[in-house]
Amino acid sequence: MALATAGIRPTDLIYDWNEVGRIGRLIPKDISFFDETLRDGLQNPSVADPTIESKLRLLHLMAKIGIQVADVGLPGSSQRAFEDVLRMCREVADNKLSLRIACAGRTVVSDITPMIEISQRAGIPVEIYAFIGSSPIRQLAEAWDVDLIAQRSAAAIDAGVKAGLPVAYVTEDTTRSRPEVLATLFKVAIDHGASRLCLCDTVGHATPDGVRNLINFTRAIVAGAGASVGIDWHGHNDRGLALENAIWALQFGADRVHGTALGIGERVGNAAMELILLNLKLLGLLDHQDLTHLLEYCTTAAQAVGWEVPINYPLVGRDAFRTATGVHAAAIIKAEAKGDSWMADRVYSGVPAGMFGRKQEICVGYMSGASNVNYWLRQRQIEPSKDLVDAILAKAKATDHILSEEEIQAVIEQHHGRPA
Repeated sequence: MALATAGIRPTDLIYDWNEVGRIGRLIPKDISFFDETLRDGLQNPSVADPTIESKLRLLHLMAKIGIQVADVGLPGSSQRAFEDVLRMCREVADNKLSLRIACAGRTVVSDITPMIEISQRAGIPVEIYAFIGSSPIRQLAEAWDVDLIAQRSAAAIDAGVKAGLPVAYVTEDTTRSRPEVLATLFKVAIDHGASRLCLCDTVGHATPDGVRNLINFTRAIVAGAGASVGIDWHGHNDRGLALENAIWALQFGADRVHGTALGIGERVGNAAMELILLNLKLLGLLDHQDLTHLLEYCTTAAQAVGWEVPINYPLVGRDAFRTATGVHAAAIIKAEAKGDSWMADRVYSGVPAGMFGRKQEICVGYMSGASNVNYWLRQRQIEPSKDLVDAILAKAKATDHILSEEEIQAVIEQHHGRPA
């Protein structure tokens, strides 16, 4: 019997401790997502540069899953990069994709000029993300002082603003930069017309406390300047906190958060875009955003860059929604028998598979019970007689792994008197 027919509400079945005093309700509805897969993601030392066809496919998928802005590279770095970025801009323009294009470059006018040319040739605005290191350790390594950083920043921002393009000012290693230096640089950026400030946890140093302190500090600078300037959060995963920090950044006041497909990026990677979206969806903050293409976005990205997804990776991994444990499988099967897919998709899963284009899978292994085998057979329109079920279960108990399709079919063939 379906839940609605029985007069049962979802809240009657799941008590959600996440909702008790949750400050997540403070996250504004107008947040935006900035996809770095085709820029920072490709800086991972173990990935391949995708073909232009793969890049174009990813742009379409980004638009489908509700990404607002995609960083598509550094056009000033090479002729190939320039041509690829131009082609991607034309793809967005020609197909009227609901996706804006951004490009990255150093705070050097010669890096900004190619973005301006691409914007003019493609006929769409390109958001300029101009970056420079701001931490003491970077200053020492580069032999920079604050005056030099400020001068270069002003010149680069001026070039973009003069061309009529939106400019985001990116301080690399923001999370290890001194407040007085950031105050100086942020004020210069705002005075010269930057429309956004991008706070970068470039080496994955920040904890949630650091995210809160830095964003509160930045909001105070922006408020003091009386400017309408957005705040980006860009985080890396060196401490394993990139996803958590991204969500906290939105709660603390950032209005745009960066991520990459599968978290690919420098060293151990960036915040994983699909997991940011998944969590915000489950928090009820993306009610009208269709994420059924999220799996395709991830698998397309993995194929494009030659990335192997871990089998236990959330949402995308092979085992994300598989179970061979008898108790777990029995609960799912009983829920399905009550005629309600909502309950079956949640009774042993904190992430509803169907919401993201997947489904619960019941396998047969050494920890399985008869219910697993019965379910497996019925899913393939095979009548589960007791002798057949016992034979498959005996095979499973004698192994140390989940039975493959071929192994179970061999038992079925033997049971029906045909050679395996």
